[in-house]
Amino acid sequence: MSFDGRLANGMAVLSAVVDGGSFVQAAETLDMTPSGVSRAIARLEKRLGIRLFDRTTRSVTLTDEGRRLYQEIAPLLASLEQAADGAAASAKAVRGRLRVNIDPYFSRLVLGPALDRFMEGYPELRLELFTSNQLGDLVADGVDLALRFGYPASSSLVARKLLETRVLTVAAPAYLERYGRPRTPAELEGGKHICIEFRDSISGRPFPWEFHRGAERVTIATNGRLILNDAGTLYSVCEAGHAIAQVFELGVEQALQSGRLVELFPDWPDETFPLYALYPSRHLAPAKVTAFLEFVTGLCAVGAGAGPGKK
Repeated sequence: MSFDGRLANGMAVLSAVVDGGSFVQAAETLDMTPSGVSRAIARLEKRLGIRLFDRTTRSVTLTDEGRRLYQEIAPLLASLEQAADGAAASAKAVRGRLRVNIDPYFSRLVLGPALDRFMEGYPELRLELFTSNQLGDLVADGVDLALRFGYPASSSLVARKLLETRVLTVAAPAYLERYGRPRTPAELEGGKHICIEFRDSISGRPFPWEFHRGAERVTIATNGRLILNDAGTLYSVCEAGHAIAQVFELGVEQALQSGRLVELFPDWPDETFPLYALYPSRHLAPAKVTAFLEFVTGLCAVGAGAGPGKK
């Protein structure tokens, strides 16, 4: 198949539809009419001999063939855009829409309080954050970047580790007054203490309670009766004195310093949990993605050595 300008234009329209999430949004981005976008996609589908989108009255989603094509062309289109900017000797502006799938805990306690600084620095950028316990399909969902706690599964996504945060076992003073303070992790077994379980969104099972000290690893069967999947609820229940919880140090520094929470086993300090940035392109990332990553990396540098509720 020979390559020509019409094919390149069709690829650009395909990318705009995926990035925008609809033919209407793509039309606005490309300064076209929605019918013009639809015709361009139809011509591309005819040229390639495949169906790129499944269309309903409410949504437009990539077919498997369309997703594979987009994953191949997205880095190439980004590279072409970067090359054009470089040839014009002008820095690419941080503007347009940036969609970020973000871990709810990190969004609430780390990013949210500092977000005004980022928005003030890039007045032409429209930032769309949505919190989710699931990664989803970044390409099909039109997501530029995801921030997730935990070790990423093997995939075509770029995975960049931003920090390692310590996992702490904590309780409120009110709980310790009522039930006493456990001196070793083993005392959490047997039903004497109340422990909050946190459900892993990937496996659907509660995370095991682990304790790390150098090369030593201990797993405790806490058998908690309260199982949660929201870190904010976990913290509020723990601070209220209901139970013991395992949490990330990131975001609870003030609670520890003020005495609202007490770290129970400082002699088991070595369990950590990572935060990763995930994005589709292995080539030149758009300036808006780079700018957001730099900002988040700065926040993580400030919080390095700390880290959230286990998820």
